[in-house]
Amino acid sequence: MPAPLSRRTLLLSAALTLTAAATAACGGGGDTSGGSAGRTTVRIAYQAIPNADLVVKNQRLLEESLPDADVKWVKFESGGDVNTAVIAGAVDFGLAGSSPVTKGLSAPLDIPYKVVWIHDLIGDNEALVAKSGIGSVKDLAGRKVATPFGSTAHYSLLAALSAAGVDPPAVRIIDLQPQDALAAWKRGDIDAAYVWTPTLGELAKDGKVLVSSRELAGQGKPTADLGVVTNAFAAKHPEVVTAWIKAQDRAVAQARTAPDQAARSIGAELGLPPEEAKRQLSQLVLLSAKEQTAPQYLGTPGAPGALAANLHDAAVFLKGQKAVDAVPDEAVFLVPGTAAVLAFAFAAFTGFESTVIYRREARD
Repeated sequence: MPAPLSRRTLLLSAALTLTAAATAACGGGGDTSGGSAGRTTVRIAYQAIPNADLVVKNQRLLEESLPDADVKWVKFESGGDVNTAVIAGAVDFGLAGSSPVTKGLSAPLDIPYKVVWIHDLIGDNEALVAKSGIGSVKDLAGRKVATPFGSTAHYSLLAALSAAGVDPPAVRIIDLQPQDALAAWKRGDIDAAYVWTPTLGELAKDGKVLVSSRELAGQGKPTADLGVVTNAFAAKHPEVVTAWIKAQDRAVAQARTAPDQAARSIGAELGLPPEEAKRQLSQLVLLSAKEQTAPQYLGTPGAPGALAANLHDAAVFLKGQKAVDAVPDEAVFLVPGTAAVLAFAFAAFTGFESTVIYRREARD
């Protein structure tokens, strides 16, 4: 009888299929150093989340600042899928929630990537919605609840159940991507779902919001959407990472000072009217590059911020839920200033001391 496969082996096997799809979508192979005619290819994994990342994509801000590079955007349904694509070598940058990133930096995945940006702090744009007749989280015992496994929504669902005194195994938690959860909701196959916008808005039309991620953050379970870059790409192309961060910072500034303009771009990407895109954008907390160096976020090389501790705490929680094999040392989530070239490049355009770089060292 063959030996059982490890979870990492199974994930790597699944990644082979995803690699083919992502590679086809990117229009090329896995060599990021040489695009057409020797140009650098930059492969970015994005999600349908109404934040400034979609402004960068829609307005081609990165392409504008990197005229000699081939920028490829590939859409994924969840941070778990982004992790799989990174493992497969199919993308260089990605947007993933804090829970998938925590899992990525923990065993068995041990993904060699680093966090270089906070896309948003998750607020009312992720929530647990239940069918009529379900009045509280406690009422979910014995019910079917959908959420994308490995996502921030999954983490928040587990946190909400624990806070309500409901043992997660007492709930039938089903792994469904947001659009699949919406279809199951309409068929009457599930009783509740923890998802994000824009699907959340569809569910809330005839459902009741039991708890939001903003409320859970107030209870000590914060979540965020994070920007990651692979260690290999950051080491080889620090100037691209700098340009990417600068483009994100420009988009955040636009979302704050010209929200109607930003909403038009977001709406175009999500197929939403600008007014609805603006409403969904307002549910998130966006931070400028300088704000991200505050003590409660990334911090600075001399004064590390709280993000690393938050990710470590999330790993402890996920280990308790058997979602990761082991809790890494906090140093795995926090390595201040060792990526010197990247750090100084970041400082060069922002005009302030470099941010802390959260990363996982590549294994030999």
